[in-house]
Amino acid sequence: MTHEEIVQKLPYGPPFLFVDRITEVSQKHIKGEYMFKDTCDFYKGHFVNFPVTPGVILIECMMQIGLVSLGIYLLRDKNFDLKSTATVAVVEHQARFLKPVFPNENVTVVSDLEYFRFHKLKSQVKMLNAAGEVVCQGVFSGILKPGDAKS
Repeated sequence: MTHEEIVQKLPYGPPFLFVDRITEVSQKHIKGEYMFKDTCDFYKGHFVNFPVTPGVILIECMMQIGLVSLGIYLLRDKNFDLKSTATVAVVEHQARFLKPVFPNENVTVVSDLEYFRFHKLKSQVKMLNAAGEVVCQGVFSGILKPGDAKS
């Protein structure tokens, strides 16, 4: 499975797709990037005179790259379709925010797998800014549940 195929299989679309590209992937690790463009609607009202990316959006970006994209890769041989017959559920996250992310900032998300069994995926995930500084990190887990087969 190519990096582009992983992104195409994500069950998100603009304006809620927070993955520009996957740069590395293996059975135990994934790395991807996203640019928070200043045209994103949430900047219009989140600290009007000093726009900052909301923490919930940072978590979503980390989940899309660090869990869902990795899960798609791990399930690549199982005909697993998140866009039509499967669901993704966040089970838990423990995030720590260390630095702000501003408009037009490019971030890199790195995820190291702790375990994947019974469709539950748990990873150590961190987000880095362009200077390589950790802006957010945490332990994230979710369930990638296959849907019922269509008749």
